[in-house]
Amino acid sequence: MKFIVGQFNDSYPPVVDGVANVVRNYAYWLNRKHGECYVITPSYPGYKDTDDFDVIRYFSVPMILRPPYRVGIPFLDLSTVKKIEKIPFHIIHVHAPFSTGLLGLYIAKKHHIPIVATFHTKYYEDIKAATKSDLIAKLGVKLIVEFFNRVDEVWTVSNATAETLREYGFKKKIEVVPNGTDFIPPEDKEVYRNKINELYHLREEETVLLYVGQLILQKNLDMLVRSLRILKDSGVSFKAIFVGTGKDEKYLKDLVCSLKLKEDVIFPGKILNREMLKAYYARADLFIFPSLYDTSALVLQEASALGCPSLVIEGATISDGIIDGYNGFLGKNDPENYALRIKELLNNKPLLERVGEEAKKTLYKPWENIVDEVAERYQEIIKKHNR
Repeated sequence: MKFIVGQFNDSYPPVVDGVANVVRNYAYWLNRKHGECYVITPSYPGYKDTDDFDVIRYFSVPMILRPPYRVGIPFLDLSTVKKIEKIPFHIIHVHAPFSTGLLGLYIAKKHHIPIVATFHTKYYEDIKAATKSDLIAKLGVKLIVEFFNRVDEVWTVSNATAETLREYGFKKKIEVVPNGTDFIPPEDKEVYRNKINELYHLREEETVLLYVGQLILQKNLDMLVRSLRILKDSGVSFKAIFVGTGKDEKYLKDLVCSLKLKEDVIFPGKILNREMLKAYYARADLFIFPSLYDTSALVLQEASALGCPSLVIEGATISDGIIDGYNGFLGKNDPENYALRIKELLNNKPLLERVGEEAKKTLYKPWENIVDEVAERYQEIIKKHNR
C-alpha cells in the first residue's frame, strides 16, 4: 500500500538537531520507497530547501531564548495552512508537541485521519533552562502530556525515553521505535582518516577525542571540558574536536582558553557535509558524549557505523543498550572520573578497536531498515483507523 504522510516538526535544516535528522530520514526513505511524504516546518529566512520531497514552511519568528530555533505561528499564515489542508494525507506524524505539532493535530482531526506523535526530548529540562523557572517547566510538561493524550498512538525512541514520558504523567500505551543513521560504513576507513590528518596536520599516531552535537550546557559540556584539563594534567596528549554550534559556544571557547587548552581543542563549527562528518568519526579514537539530557543520540549510531566506540555516563538515558567494555563504555558524571576513564581506555587501543567493531554490529541500524518498519506500522494504524 502506498500512502501520503505528513511529517510535522518545529526544527528542520538549516537548524540541525537530532529530531530534525530523524524527520529528514523518515521523509527521504518514505518518499523513496513507500509513497509520498511532506515535511511541515517553520520558515527559515534565506534558506532554500533542496530535498527530493516537498518541504512546506509556514510563518515563524526567531526564538529569542534559544537561537537558531524559530517559533512557528500558523494562524498568521492562513494561505499556507489552506495549502496543507488540501493535501490528501493518509496519516500524520508529529515530532514535537508545540506549534507544528498542534498544526498536525488540527489537520488530522479536520480530515479524520490517524495521527502518531513521537516523544523525543526531555522537555522539562529544555523549558527550565530557557525560563529558569521550575513552575513554568512543570506547567509546560503538563500541557505536553495533554497533547500526547490527544493523539492516536504515541512512540518513543527507547525504553528509557518511555520511562521519562511516564514520569511526566502519561499513562496510555507507548510504542518504542528506535532511531537509525544514514551513515553507510566505508569500505576503506583510512581514506576518511587521512582527510582529517591532512586538514589539521595530525600525525597518524596522535590521539583524537571527538564530540558531535549542539554546543549547549545541557549536554554536560562544562564537565567534559574540565575533564580534558585533568586528562592533560595526567600526562595524556590529545586533540579534542567539538563539532557543532550552539548558544553556549562562546562560553565553552572561553572556558577552553581559561583552562589553557586552546592548543588541544578544535572547534570546526557545524559540519553539514555528511561525508566529511564521517571522516571525523573515522579519525577519532574515542567518541566522548557525556550528555544526561538526550533521550536518544543519533551521534552514537553515527560513531558506531564508523567503528568508533563511545564513552557515555552510567545511568544516562542514552546508555540504554550499551554494555560497558562490550559495545561501548560507561563513566561517572564527574570530571576526575571521566578523565581517568578516558586515560584508561586510551592506554588500551586493542580494546578500543574491539569494542568499536562490536558497536558496529550491535548498535548500528541503517535508516532504511528502520523506516521500512515504520511504514508497516503506519499501514496497520491506517487499517485500524479505517475499521
